[in-house]
Amino acid sequence: MEKNIEWLKKNLVTIYDQNPYINLLDIQIDTLKEGQAELGMPVIAGKHTNLYNIAHGGALASLADTVMGVACATTGKKVVTLDLNMNFIKGAIPQSEIKAYGKVVHNGKSTMVAEGEIFDREKQLLVKARATFFVTGMFEEEKE
Repeated sequence: MEKNIEWLKKNLVTIYDQNPYINLLDIQIDTLKEGQAELGMPVIAGKHTNLYNIAHGGALASLADTVMGVACATTGKKVVTLDLNMNFIKGAIPQSEIKAYGKVVHNGKSTMVAEGEIFDREKQLLVKARATFFVTGMFEEEKE
Protein backbone atom coordinates (compact mmCIF):
# COMPACT_ATOMS: atom_id res chain seq x y z
CA MET A 1 0.00 0.00 0.00
CA GLU A 2 2.91 2.37 0.68
CA LYS A 3 3.60 2.82 -3.04
CA ASN A 4 0.01 3.98 -3.64
CA ILE A 5 -0.32 6.34 -0.64
CA GLU A 6 0.91 9.42 -2.55
CA TRP A 7 -1.42 8.65 -5.46
CA LEU A 8 -4.30 8.17 -3.00
CA LYS A 9 -3.57 11.41 -1.15
CA LYS A 10 -3.63 13.41 -4.37
CA ASN A 11 -6.73 11.74 -5.75
CA LEU A 12 -8.75 11.66 -2.52
CA VAL A 13 -8.39 15.43 -2.25
CA THR A 14 -9.62 15.76 -5.84
CA ILE A 15 -12.53 13.34 -5.30
CA TYR A 16 -13.71 15.11 -2.14
CA ASP A 17 -13.20 18.60 -3.61
CA GLN A 18 -15.67 17.63 -6.36
CA ASN A 19 -18.34 16.34 -3.94
CA PRO A 20 -21.29 18.79 -3.77
CA TYR A 21 -22.23 17.86 -0.18
CA ILE A 22 -18.65 18.32 1.05
CA ASN A 23 -18.58 21.69 -0.72
CA LEU A 24 -21.94 22.69 0.79
CA LEU A 25 -20.47 22.18 4.27
CA ASP A 26 -17.12 23.78 3.33
CA ILE A 27 -15.18 20.71 4.53
CA GLN A 28 -11.49 20.73 3.62
CA ILE A 29 -8.94 17.92 3.80
CA ASP A 30 -5.90 19.12 5.76
CA THR A 31 -3.73 16.02 6.33
CA LEU A 32 -3.79 12.42 5.12
CA LYS A 33 -1.72 9.47 6.33
CA GLU A 34 -2.45 5.81 5.84
CA GLY A 35 -5.37 5.02 8.18
CA GLN A 36 -5.65 8.63 9.40
CA ALA A 37 -7.19 11.90 8.27
CA GLU A 38 -7.50 15.47 9.50
CA LEU A 39 -10.25 17.71 8.13
CA GLY A 40 -11.40 21.24 8.83
CA MET A 41 -14.78 22.95 8.63
CA PRO A 42 -15.81 26.50 9.45
CA VAL A 43 -18.82 27.04 11.70
CA ILE A 44 -20.64 29.82 9.88
CA ALA A 45 -23.63 31.44 11.59
CA GLY A 46 -26.80 30.90 9.56
CA LYS A 47 -25.22 28.12 7.50
CA HIS A 48 -23.83 25.51 9.92
CA THR A 49 -25.75 26.56 13.04
CA ASN A 50 -29.04 25.60 14.63
CA LEU A 51 -31.65 27.92 16.19
CA TYR A 52 -29.43 28.28 19.29
CA ASN A 53 -26.57 29.64 17.14
CA ILE A 54 -24.26 26.69 17.80
CA ALA A 55 -23.06 24.13 15.27
CA HIS A 56 -25.94 21.94 14.09
CA GLY A 57 -25.61 18.30 15.18
CA GLY A 58 -26.17 17.17 11.60
CA ALA A 59 -23.26 19.26 10.36
CA LEU A 60 -21.02 17.82 13.09
CA ALA A 61 -22.22 14.28 12.29
CA SER A 62 -21.44 14.86 8.61
CA LEU A 63 -17.95 16.09 9.46
CA ALA A 64 -17.32 13.12 11.78
CA ASP A 65 -18.64 10.62 9.22
CA THR A 66 -16.51 12.22 6.51
CA VAL A 67 -13.26 12.27 8.50
CA MET A 68 -13.67 8.60 9.45
CA GLY A 69 -14.63 7.64 5.89
CA VAL A 70 -11.62 9.48 4.50
CA ALA A 71 -9.36 7.74 7.06
CA CYS A 72 -10.70 4.42 5.74
CA ALA A 73 -10.18 5.54 2.14
CA THR A 74 -6.49 6.22 2.82
CA THR A 75 -6.05 2.44 3.07
CA GLY A 76 -7.14 2.16 -0.57
CA LYS A 77 -10.64 0.91 0.21
CA LYS A 78 -13.94 2.44 -0.88
CA VAL A 79 -16.43 2.39 1.99
CA VAL A 80 -19.99 3.32 2.94
CA THR A 81 -21.26 3.88 6.47
CA LEU A 82 -23.15 1.02 8.14
CA ASP A 83 -23.39 2.45 11.66
CA LEU A 84 -22.48 5.80 13.21
CA ASN A 85 -22.35 6.60 16.94
CA MET A 86 -21.95 10.20 18.09
CA ASN A 87 -21.31 11.65 21.53
CA PHE A 88 -21.91 15.41 21.49
CA ILE A 89 -19.80 16.76 24.34
CA LYS A 90 -19.76 20.52 23.85
CA GLY A 91 -21.45 22.94 21.46
CA ALA A 92 -19.40 24.71 18.81
CA ILE A 93 -20.03 28.44 18.47
CA PRO A 94 -19.58 30.21 15.15
CA GLN A 95 -15.85 30.67 14.72
CA SER A 96 -13.10 30.36 12.15
CA GLU A 97 -12.78 26.56 11.95
CA ILE A 98 -13.20 23.31 13.83
CA LYS A 99 -10.87 20.34 13.29
CA ALA A 100 -11.80 16.68 12.90
CA TYR A 101 -9.41 13.77 13.32
CA GLY A 102 -10.19 10.22 12.18
CA LYS A 103 -8.30 6.96 12.48
CA VAL A 104 -8.94 3.38 11.45
CA VAL A 105 -9.12 0.95 14.39
CA HIS A 106 -10.16 -2.17 12.41
CA ASN A 107 -9.19 -2.80 8.80
CA GLY A 108 -11.03 -5.93 7.69
CA LYS A 109 -11.79 -7.41 4.28
CA SER A 110 -15.49 -6.53 4.29
CA THR A 111 -15.85 -4.07 7.18
CA MET A 112 -13.80 -1.34 8.79
CA VAL A 113 -14.18 0.53 12.09
CA ALA A 114 -12.94 4.06 12.65
CA GLU A 115 -12.96 6.57 15.48
CA GLY A 116 -13.22 10.32 15.16
CA GLU A 117 -12.94 13.41 17.30
CA ILE A 118 -13.83 17.03 16.63
CA PHE A 119 -12.17 19.94 18.45
CA ASP A 120 -12.73 23.69 18.51
CA ARG A 121 -9.95 26.23 17.98
CA GLU A 122 -9.12 26.13 21.71
CA LYS A 123 -8.60 22.36 21.34
CA GLN A 124 -11.67 21.59 23.45
CA LEU A 125 -13.31 18.27 22.60
CA LEU A 126 -16.70 18.76 20.94
CA VAL A 127 -17.54 15.30 19.59
CA LYS A 128 -16.40 11.67 19.99
CA ALA A 129 -17.57 9.34 17.23
CA ARG A 130 -17.21 5.74 16.12
CA ALA A 131 -18.43 4.18 12.90
CA THR A 132 -18.55 0.86 11.11
CA PHE A 133 -18.07 0.92 7.35
CA PHE A 134 -18.79 -1.64 4.62
CA VAL A 135 -16.01 -2.09 2.07
CA THR A 136 -17.47 -1.75 -1.45
CA GLY A 137 -14.23 -2.05 -3.41
CA MET A 138 -10.74 -0.69 -3.89
CA PHE A 139 -9.38 2.53 -5.34
CA GLU A 140 -7.41 1.64 -8.44
CA GLU A 141 -4.35 3.63 -9.45
CA GLU A 142 -4.76 4.86 -12.99
CA LYS A 143 -2.10 3.69 -15.44
CA GLU A 144 -0.43 6.48 -17.40
